[in-house]
Amino acid sequence: MRVLVIIFTLWMVLVSGLAFAQKRPPLPHGSVYGLKPNTMGPVSAAQLETRMDRQTRITTAVRGRVIRVTQPKGGWFEMDAGQGRIIAAHFKNYGINLPKALAGRIVIMDGVAQKPISPNDKIAGKKTTTPKKPLIFEVRGLMVDE
Repeated sequence: MRVLVIIFTLWMVLVSGLAFAQKRPPLPHGSVYGLKPNTMGPVSAAQLETRMDRQTRITTAVRGRVIRVTQPKGGWFEMDAGQGRIIAAHFKNYGINLPKALAGRIVIMDGVAQKPISPNDKIAGKKTTTPKKPLIFEVRGLMVDE
């Protein structure tokens, strides 16, 4: 009898462990956060800095892979811009909550991209050697593409 109780207990622990280990369903293609972005001809994240040329701010749609969601409330995340560069992005509307499951997904986002301006690029005629700051993107709308 004691053996049956032990086997039954182990069985219940195993079944309950499997029940709690279920993964969340993936984000469906086409999920929209904020306003629906313009999907006609978005710029790839790797080409964004080149497209900006000498402009410090442009309004555009960008397509790229989300590296990680840094802060779900307010929609703060980082996007891969290729060659080890990143785009630091956040929503204009702080009321947006992004799921952490967005990491690794390809998205299309619409908003304003800007280069960070550092007032002391040159000190006493010498260039500073501080690392380049990431592009900043203020998102109005985001759509899960893949």
